[in-house]
Amino acid sequence: MNKNLSRIVIVVILVSLSIFAQGQDLHFSQFYNSPLTTNPANTGFIPDASYRLGVNYRTQYSNIMQVPYKTFSAFADAKFMEDRLENGWLGLGAVLLGDEAGSGSLKSTKIYGSVAYHQLLGYSSLLSAGFNLGYAQKRIDPSRLKFPDQFDGKFFDANRSTTVQLSNTNTNYFDLQAGLNYAYFPTDDIYINAGYSAQHVNKPKESFFADKINSSVVPVRHIAFANAIIKVSDRVIINPNIYYSNQVNASELAGGLRANYNLSEAGETQFVAGLYYRHKESIIPVAGIVTNGLEFTFSYDVTTSSLKSFNNGKGAFEFSLIKKGTYSNSDSKTLCPKF
Repeated sequence: MNKNLSRIVIVVILVSLSIFAQGQDLHFSQFYNSPLTTNPANTGFIPDASYRLGVNYRTQYSNIMQVPYKTFSAFADAKFMEDRLENGWLGLGAVLLGDEAGSGSLKSTKIYGSVAYHQLLGYSSLLSAGFNLGYAQKRIDPSRLKFPDQFDGKFFDANRSTTVQLSNTNTNYFDLQAGLNYAYFPTDDIYINAGYSAQHVNKPKESFFADKINSSVVPVRHIAFANAIIKVSDRVIINPNIYYSNQVNASELAGGLRANYNLSEAGETQFVAGLYYRHKESIIPVAGIVTNGLEFTFSYDVTTSSLKSFNNGKGAFEFSLIKKGTYSNSDSKTLCPKF
């Protein structure tokens, strides 16, 4: 099998899996910069601010597909009722997700509203619980798909008839996620937290076929993570974290460390650098800059799996932009280390 045909076969498999299989949900390598998709208990869980706004963008398979996969998210969350609840507060937020597979044959849009409650336990720990409820829609353009029975031995012929018939070009459902989070901060220089969440707990159904009885159930996705923020000097704060996700037979394990280097007097400007590893898949270098509450972070997935034979190690690039701020009349305490 020549190299071009190999790439065609891989593309067909990837698109087929995206449409018909119970594959893994969309994800970001910068999971630590996508708090509401990682765990709804992170809503309003902002140790160093009162609110935050963020966008994430990821693109992959750019050198083995004419049009790469693209994933986008935008989110906002904030603390509320800090002055009304004893040693606790309410977190409210929302997240918009968009995903486009390849040439646009499969597109998904999801929007969630999120709420969480955070309760201080004594002076050095915090327990959070949250959930989000959302609406998901997936759309497909059959004219852009190629099926195995359209392959003539050399090429895919779009004019050749196919036995695959899709009754619907879109499907939609309501979706529910829930999660818990615990944080421990014994000193001003040490902050540790960990959490667990379950996505699709209502097990919604989705299908592009008329037979709704045999529609595919979106399987529950389990996510666990652990994170630490440690101030090692007046110039350096390190942030190690680890992330695990499992959905049916698809699992992901990623971990690594970032470091913030203070470039100014009181931390207004910081340089960010780090390195992560996704088990059996990729090495992910990270770089970024923080200036006056605005953080821009860029990462690149260098493929280490067998797929590198086809994409030459060129995986995905991703960036995030996050803005944090504090209410003018806020007297909330900063829980994590800061410059």
